[in-house]
Amino acid sequence: MNNQTKGVLFALCATLLWSVNFVIASGIKGHIPPVGLAFWRWAIASIFLAPFALKSTIKSRDLIRKNIRFLAITAVLGITIFNTLIYFSGRTTSAVNLSLIAISIPLFIVALSRIAFKEKVSTTKIIGIATIILGVLILITKGSLQSLFQIQFAFGDLLMLFACIFFASYTILVRMKPKELSPKVFLFTVFTLGTLFLFPFYLWEHIYYQKVVFDSTTIFATTYVGIFASLVSYYLWNEAITLIGTQKTAVIYYLIPVFSGILAYFFLNQNIILSQIISMGIIVFGLLITNRKKSILPVTLFMSIKKSIIK
Repeated sequence: MNNQTKGVLFALCATLLWSVNFVIASGIKGHIPPVGLAFWRWAIASIFLAPFALKSTIKSRDLIRKNIRFLAITAVLGITIFNTLIYFSGRTTSAVNLSLIAISIPLFIVALSRIAFKEKVSTTKIIGIATIILGVLILITKGSLQSLFQIQFAFGDLLMLFACIFFASYTILVRMKPKELSPKVFLFTVFTLGTLFLFPFYLWEHIYYQKVVFDSTTIFATTYVGIFASLVSYYLWNEAITLIGTQKTAVIYYLIPVFSGILAYFFLNQNIILSQIISMGIIVFGLLITNRKKSILPVTLFMSIKKSIIK
């Protein structure tokens, strides 16, 4: 298996794990306070990673100390802030609005990659991303794009937009990771720092707002998001970025609504309607366009017209 195939598979698996996370979040909405869920998510991820990474992390302490500012910023953006803002957003806005705003994550990543790494955005990629966005919009609006003009935005939408920017920035920083830091040392350090930064806010929430009740639902949810939606998925996502770059990894993130819809059908008994099937097909087609190396016919035609106009 070459690096290209491996990177795509890693990104697909990470996206699938995050899709399950959205299904779980839909089922436990309001059961766990936002900061509490975020804190225990990363605490569990750190605890489970510790047996595999603690020894190597201690050996790499000089390298960590040298890069502590970079690691701290990465932890704040990708661990402390990103998911916590999503949990807060879910309390004050609709799932439709969250899905709409989440579309911006790959776009922010592509834009930041262009600025940070001078990565070119080809015409093929632009057409592919536009196709994917169309598919996502059809999925969210159930085939009635006119309903987009009737959507009202709340404060939670602004929080979600900031969350998207923070995750895009985290993705860019992962690519800038020092090569001397092994993946497990990098993850363990970032997870631990992110959890420590969350701890004061968790204490405040626990004392003045809402306590985390450790019943079976809480234990199941925090264990899943801690191990699979955090530890495993972040490792796979980071490795995908290393193997295939930020832009290709980012575009695969658009499969989340496809995976979430299929999972919701099987586990939450939510029906899949015709517009959802159509939109899923459009999203997959857009991904194929975006990751195609050679120019497809519409792109070739577009470039020919462009040259004719210039002449």
